[in-house]
Amino acid sequence: MNTSGNCTSCDVCANDLNGEVRVGLLVDGQWQDRWYDTSKSGGKFEREKARFRHWVTTDGSPGPTGDAGFEAQSGRYHLYVSMACPWAHRTLVFRSLKGLTGHIGVSVVHPDMLENGWEFRRDDAQHRDHIHGADFLHQIYTRVAPDYTGRVTVPVLWDKKQGAIVSNESADIIRMLNSAFDDLPGVRADLDFYPRELRQDIGEVNERVYDTVNNGVYKAGFATAQAVYEQAYEALFESLDWLDQRLAGQRYLVGNRLTEADWRLFTTLVRFDAVYYSHFKCNRNRLAEFVNLSGYLRDLYQVDGVSGTVDIGQIKRHYYVSQRTVNPTQIVPVGPRLEFSAPHGRESLGPAPL
Repeated sequence: MNTSGNCTSCDVCANDLNGEVRVGLLVDGQWQDRWYDTSKSGGKFEREKARFRHWVTTDGSPGPTGDAGFEAQSGRYHLYVSMACPWAHRTLVFRSLKGLTGHIGVSVVHPDMLENGWEFRRDDAQHRDHIHGADFLHQIYTRVAPDYTGRVTVPVLWDKKQGAIVSNESADIIRMLNSAFDDLPGVRADLDFYPRELRQDIGEVNERVYDTVNNGVYKAGFATAQAVYEQAYEALFESLDWLDQRLAGQRYLVGNRLTEADWRLFTTLVRFDAVYYSHFKCNRNRLAEFVNLSGYLRDLYQVDGVSGTVDIGQIKRHYYVSQRTVNPTQIVPVGPRLEFSAPHGRESLGPAPL
């Protein structure tokens, strides 16, 4: 099972016609506004795998992929992210919690993603490419691969020293951020969200959560066949029920300590009531109606350094404006009211988060 994640799904936008969803991609280095044909997959949304899978390691030794590693150094690396994208959001959470904000820079794409894919705005300091001054994210890809063919996704971890993309796979990037930079000053080396003794359990939880929840909301939202939508919908809520029950007697998902499994789930949960419930028709229950999951979400949101990585305005703007297949009017809903800072009541279930 592929438990990875990059914001391929957020590249699905524009229009739908006879089972085809309009997307943009690079073909031999040239940007094309093409159609993603879901009729070939029986109406199913299928995520493309990340193409760049290099690793940052403490000393530059080879990483898990076996190729030459990139040495962890302060100021050398830069993240390209979207505040709207749950996959990119993972990397922002880890950057904040691990104390890496002074070591790794960030450029944020604009939430509107239309015919040119992810865009920067040169006159907008919040959505500017601070490294190259690019107008579009696809220009970052073609800087290193002029003949690149494939989707243009966030997050991207950029190496300023070599002028290279280290990775565009969020699952890999968060593990690099978790440990590779621990020798740098001010980094929280005491925080390990992927402890060796829990890795099997973390992997098992990640596998189900990725397939049915993280990616499951997109399977439902981008389905172009009724039966496919219903299958994804049922699998999603079966897993949410399972998670709610799992969290009834323990504060976190694995080993009753914060791990990457919690943060991978968090970035989907925090978007659920604002976007997935209505926009993606995942509407059996609002997350607020799950007693344990809702408290768990508030518990994670209130961890120091996390709330600043959440921008509900950009999240709603991206989904409701960019994905015209699902929301042709592009009207962004005003609600719902979200109470992430309300008491969570989970203190008795386990130790404080950090």
